[in-house]
Amino acid sequence: MLERLDPARLDAHLAALVGVVSRDPRHPGHEKALAYLEEQLGRIDGLAVRRQLATAGGIPLTNLIATIDPPGGAPKDGWVLLAAHYDSTANRTPGWRPALDPAPGADDNGTGTASLLELARVLAAERATLRQRVVLAFFDGEELFFKGAAAYLVTLPKPYPVAAVVNLDMIGQNPIADRLDLIWYLQGSAALRDRVVAANDRYAIGIRPLNAQFAGDATTILDAAPFGLAGIPAVALVERYGTEDATYPGNPVFHTVNDDVAHVTNKRLWLKATKLTLAVALELARSR
Repeated sequence: MLERLDPARLDAHLAALVGVVSRDPRHPGHEKALAYLEEQLGRIDGLAVRRQLATAGGIPLTNLIATIDPPGGAPKDGWVLLAAHYDSTANRTPGWRPALDPAPGADDNGTGTASLLELARVLAAERATLRQRVVLAFFDGEELFFKGAAAYLVTLPKPYPVAAVVNLDMIGQNPIADRLDLIWYLQGSAALRDRVVAANDRYAIGIRPLNAQFAGDATTILDAAPFGLAGIPAVALVERYGTEDATYPGNPVFHTVNDDVAHVTNKRLWLKATKLTLAVALELARSR
């Protein structure tokens, strides 16, 4: 099943997302990116796709929410949510103008967004085997402090129907190691953290090291944060959240106009992160 993920499709999606010039919600390229996502998802049988509108400081945001329901319809709880933000920024470039200047966002977060598109294709083909709803959330406004994810969270009924969140963010830049940080939130996310670690070993995916890193507040700016802090089990896979170490040399083009396709230096890691997410999603969505 994991081998159904197609690296060529990942590359094509990334090129298309970077090709709109910028996915900042104030830039004309943002709507082009949204149209591309909708067009690609519209080609997949078994998906229901809708836009969710929000605002952040007067800036319009658009989440794109795709759902795959099991043959018997959506259960009331147990939902599996896979998330990636598709917006981009280059706010570390001096003089950068959000509405006018490039923000290619290849690694951050074209990689995660492309992975989510490919996960949608593979998971939709497995619909007959699912017992839980799978939600694929293409969130906007993460670069504005996860405003899109927070806007989606407040639309959910309580008790929350979502049982697990896996967030992909910056998973393709590391020239020296196939390593990721596994961010987890509060004690309620510990079992999901352990499931991800076990799946990496069980399916011989080969992310080494996979560093579990606790996040106890919203200063860890990832789309998993509002869910985890609300008590929903939530984790994020990210190439590094924190300072450099011996397995990660840093990402000097992060949040600059130079975060382009050429700086996605570890496509093997990118594919491994996508495989790990698929493995965990299938385990969860096939369980009762």
